[in-house]
Amino acid sequence: MKSKILVLIAGLLLSLNAFAISLQDAKAQGLVGEQINGYLGVVVNSGEASALAKSVNAKRKAHYEKIALKNQISVDDVAKLAAEKAIAAADKGHYIQTPQGKWIKK
Repeated sequence: MKSKILVLIAGLLLSLNAFAISLQDAKAQGLVGEQINGYLGVVVNSGEASALAKSVNAKRKAHYEKIALKNQISVDDVAKLAAEKAIAAADKGHYIQTPQGKWIKK
């Protein structure tokens, strides 16, 4: 039983790591960027970028909902705080959205 749990955890970590690489690659290639609403945005329209953004945003929304519920605040407030952190943490050369909705390289 214990070994099955360890295998599941290892699989989860490997899949998250592979996903992180894909996200980082997409950011490095300028396909996606951080929006001011706390979600990932598509900078260059492509099926791959849209699918990635949709997947990441679904996970972010679920995470924001948990935090909002736990802290008795709105999901939008959590998303805005997350946006500030994500934009501040964005690497140089990655796209971030301005308050006017334009994409700029950090």
